[in-house]
Amino acid sequence: MKYLALPLLITVSLVAPALAKDPAPAEPARPPSPGAKHSPRAPLWSYDGDTGPTKWSEIDPKFRLCQSGKRQSPIDIETQTVERGGLKPIMFNYAAGPLTLVNGNNTIQVNFTTSGGARLDGLEYKLVQMVFHAPSEEKIDGLATPISAQLIHRAGDTRTAVVAIRFKLGKENKALKPIFERLPKTDAFNETVESFNPADILPANPAYFTYMGSLTTPPCTEDVKWFVMRETVDISFRQLSAFKERYKSNSRPSQPVNGRRVQEYVEEQ
Repeated sequence: MKYLALPLLITVSLVAPALAKDPAPAEPARPPSPGAKHSPRAPLWSYDGDTGPTKWSEIDPKFRLCQSGKRQSPIDIETQTVERGGLKPIMFNYAAGPLTLVNGNNTIQVNFTTSGGARLDGLEYKLVQMVFHAPSEEKIDGLATPISAQLIHRAGDTRTAVVAIRFKLGKENKALKPIFERLPKTDAFNETVESFNPADILPANPAYFTYMGSLTTPPCTEDVKWFVMRETVDISFRQLSAFKERYKSNSRPSQPVNGRRVQEYVEEQ
């Protein structure tokens, strides 16, 4: 048996390079879409431990802004220091349309195609995606809410804007029912909802805060315009529990403001 081992090893070593000559061509990498989450099959980053927010910049060179960026999100908005006046109300042009639900590993990802958009800072944006974070990443005077939705908008290929809606415990949110009733129970999940109108989850009060920030997930791309709605919207304990049972805590800590201008729009009486 000792003499049989050598020929066998030689055979294997000769075959292995032959098999490696023509590897299958790799698929070209796609740039991350705003709010997109990584594949559940390869969780490169997370919200705790060695792959948590403080380590994101070390995981991939493309994530370096997560550490070095000076205009990162989320932030804790201090109402005593915000600028007031000079802003216009957000002109929401949302419409009912189909959506696709995808399990983004760290959150439920809602993809829109024909649900309209909004006029933000004088520019027309299209609504492309919505994600949820519990607790809310957005804080006002140090206080977070149990959960928030981030509605991600695009204008062309370079401009990104996020409208954040914060939820407080209260009545069942009927508008969110089609989404929260379909929270994925498996990693491989893709389901369509025939009709959903994003306007149905907007707060009645149009007041908002705005500032320049970033995506709150890797690669933490900056030059993202944020609009944080001041008024909260109800969500039931049962709905919140269903989300947290599936996704646990998925919020990035507040980032330094670094002297950024934070403004507030208040409806004129």
